[in-house]
Amino acid sequence: MADKLIIVESPAKAGTIQKFLGGSTKVIASMGHVRDLPKSKLGVNIDKDFEPEYINIRGKGDLIKKLKKEAKNAKKIFLATDPDREGEAIAWHLASLLNIPQDSICRVTFNEITKEAVQKSIKNPTKIDKNLIDAQQARRILDRIVGYKISPVLWKKVKKGLSAGRVQSVAVKLIADREDEIEKFIPEEYWNIYANLSDAKSKKIFESKFYGKNGKKIELKNSQDVKKILDCIENSEFVVNEIKKSEKKRTPAPPFTTSTMQQEASRKLNFNLKRTMMIAQNLYEGVRVPEKGSVGLITYMRTDSTRISEEARSAAKEHIVSTFGESYYENRYYKTKGNAQDAHEAIRPTYINMEPEKIKDSLTPEQYKLYKLIYNRFIASQMAQAIFDTVSVDIGSNNYNFKSNGQTLKFKGFMALYVESLDENEEEENIKIPELSLGQKLEKISIDSKQSFTEPPPRYTEASLVKALEEKGIGRPSTYSPTITTILARRYIERVQKQLIPTELGRVVNKLLIENFPDVINAEFTAEIEQEFDEVAEGKEDWKNVIKQFYSPFEKVVLKVEKELEHVKLVEEVSDVKCDKCGKMMVVRFGKYGKFLACPGFPDCRNIASIVETIDEPCPVCGGKVEIRKTKKRKNYYICENNKNDEVSCKYISWNKPKEGEVWNLEKIDVSDKKSVKKQAAKKTAAKKHSIKNKINNKKTNKKATK
Repeated sequence: MADKLIIVESPAKAGTIQKFLGGSTKVIASMGHVRDLPKSKLGVNIDKDFEPEYINIRGKGDLIKKLKKEAKNAKKIFLATDPDREGEAIAWHLASLLNIPQDSICRVTFNEITKEAVQKSIKNPTKIDKNLIDAQQARRILDRIVGYKISPVLWKKVKKGLSAGRVQSVAVKLIADREDEIEKFIPEEYWNIYANLSDAKSKKIFESKFYGKNGKKIELKNSQDVKKILDCIENSEFVVNEIKKSEKKRTPAPPFTTSTMQQEASRKLNFNLKRTMMIAQNLYEGVRVPEKGSVGLITYMRTDSTRISEEARSAAKEHIVSTFGESYYENRYYKTKGNAQDAHEAIRPTYINMEPEKIKDSLTPEQYKLYKLIYNRFIASQMAQAIFDTVSVDIGSNNYNFKSNGQTLKFKGFMALYVESLDENEEEENIKIPELSLGQKLEKISIDSKQSFTEPPPRYTEASLVKALEEKGIGRPSTYSPTITTILARRYIERVQKQLIPTELGRVVNKLLIENFPDVINAEFTAEIEQEFDEVAEGKEDWKNVIKQFYSPFEKVVLKVEKELEHVKLVEEVSDVKCDKCGKMMVVRFGKYGKFLACPGFPDCRNIASIVETIDEPCPVCGGKVEIRKTKKRKNYYICENNKNDEVSCKYISWNKPKEGEVWNLEKIDVSDKKSVKKQAAKKTAAKKHSIKNKINNKKTNKKATK
């Protein structure tokens, strides 16, 4: 019988905590949630004040029996699930299952899993926080109502199996709106003029960019504007009119929040959000380090606070002074945003003496990269500013102005360790201009003009979408990753390289939702609801009132839309392709992977076909049409229409789009042949097995010979 039973969420966390406590204390894992709303129905009793109908999660029966058995044999039970709303809800459900009184002093939380933090929390347990539970319930129930009431509308108008969500649909809308902006964007022409000038003393050549005339900025719209200026300055001198020297300081970025960690890991490490959070969870719960056992390396990774403890601040100072020197340290406090939940510290290393390089061998390559990013960002946040000497030079030529700006790094400060990826590259930091004097004449080496066109706004990446969601107050640290993962899984958007692009299905769903539910699929509404959830968490608002205020107008909209759609049949786009089985003209429908052709005679005729997209360039082998197809991983490839599975009259297939006049190398075709690739792979595998077998036999022979 255990004196103490501690229930956490994951086995890794259980192992780390067990090491710290040992003795008669037993630590086991609940493996996340044990109860939830049923999937088969709404699971919320609207008539009984939105009472949720929780059930035990399918497949967790044996685990629940084990938890009950262990709880029965323990003298004292502590619920040590994650220190956020979701963790509080799991603790509350566990208490209900294990018959632990709701006002029992049984709740412990760890912002960091260190021996000191764990022992301190066990000595100071609290009650389960009902306000946090209510905030989680409010979110869960409101999202369930939105999803289960709106999704049937999509089934009637688009296709069965689709779903809508309060936050995910707004995220899709942001991505679809950006795509619309890009498509409607009309590029505008503009020009720049660059003068390459030389200083007679140093003989150094530097670049100066055209600014305007008589100190007033001029926008160059066309080649005529450029020619006029080039004619005027062709034979004129370039003279230094003004020199401004100053000092510029750059302040380090604050330590990571969940959002900024996800953004930087995406930019610097090319990690997607799901991967980042999974690795961070491992670092928080514990990694096995030689001679120390399982160690939690970072603080809790779901936070939007930039606050750090005084102990961590003191440890950072000691490390900076001993590593870089006194001049590199600066005690810094960062302001947390107004709508942030400040319950947890920023994400930081738990042990400053565990430098990334020292424990590299204990980490996977991915863990090492993310840990180093978190470690360096935190240390840099407590370092001195970087200082630059800057110079701005105005150069005149026949009343026209050219400008040159330069800077040199005077003191590295925090940049000795870390540079935020949004800043300029370090190579661009030192733009040197020779020492010039007022009135000095410069030698003209060359004059270049360049035509450019304005570009549309960039597509969202996971990093920039998280930033946009955070700025608009949509979602919270724990929701960014699952939101983007969900809309990718449902094929509403796709990731092409790092860009997020709406699919045809996503655009159809988005259009239908904003036409029929504009007040729900709305960034402002979603942000307001998040604030109300925060007020519930702080005990300022009753969660049922939040649901009531939302539900009454929402129900009226749903009923209105359902009535309007009752006699509306989705008008299907008729293609120019005839069904080869029954002769009817096939129609365009939407599936998991986007558009496809289907016979309208379903269910009598079940014929379907893919929509073939072609390019203008002919096949470089036979001159036929080249089709664009996609692999299972949604990567484009190009194939000749005459390259069919049953009869191959042309073998053209390539990852690259064919170019006009391209001469196709037949050797490439052999490499792309699936059968030959499989044969080659089989040969390699067989050769490898044979080599290993020979090595083993040789070792046996050598041993016998030695004996």
